[in-house]
Amino acid sequence: MKRILIYSLILLITTISCDQNTTPLPRGYFRIDMPEHNYMLSDTTFPYYFEYPVYTQLIEPTKNHGQEYWLNVEYPQFNSTIFLSYKPVNGNLISYLEDSYTLVSKHIPKAEDILDSVIVDRDRNMYGLTYKIEGSGAASPYQFFLTDSASHFVRGALYFNMKPNNDSLEPVIDFISKDIEHMLNTMEWNDSYDYSQ
Repeated sequence: MKRILIYSLILLITTISCDQNTTPLPRGYFRIDMPEHNYMLSDTTFPYYFEYPVYTQLIEPTKNHGQEYWLNVEYPQFNSTIFLSYKPVNGNLISYLEDSYTLVSKHIPKAEDILDSVIVDRDRNMYGLTYKIEGSGAASPYQFFLTDSASHFVRGALYFNMKPNNDSLEPVIDFISKDIEHMLNTMEWNDSYDYSQ
C-alpha cells in the first residue's frame, strides 16, 4: 500500500509539473531610426534631374560600363543604394524596355509577388513603370524606369549591401520607397542639355 501511495504521489507531481505552457518568443530585430524626409535638387547639368533625400549621397559610379550620366543614390545609414542608369533613346526604346523586364524577371524565383504600377504624366512627358518585388529573399525590392519615349531613358533599382532578409528590412524598404516615389514625381528631362560636352 505504501508503494502504491509513493507511485501515485510521483505520478501526480510529474503530471502537475508537466502542465506548463511554453510560448515561443517572437524573433526580434534591431530598431532602425528613420530620418525625416527632406529633399534637395540634383545636378541640373545631367540630361535629367530630380529631388533626392538630403541624408543620401549622390555618387557617379566609377564602373559605369562606358555609359555617362549614371548615378548612385547611397544611403549610408541603411547600407543600401539606388542605382540609376541613363541611356539616350535612338530608336532603341524597345530594347531598353525588354532589358528592364528581364532584370525584374530575374527576381521571380525569390519573389512572392511583383506589383507593377504604370506612370503616365503628360505634363512632364514622363512615362514608365515601377516594380515592387515582395519576398524575403528578393535581392532588389524596388525597380523602375522612366522615359519620354523619344530621347531619354532612366532605369533604377534599389539594392541592399547585405544578404536579403526583406522581412526585417520592411520598415527601411517602405521608407526608401517613399523617397523613390518622390524622386519619380520630381524627375524632369533637361531638354536644353548639350550632349556634345
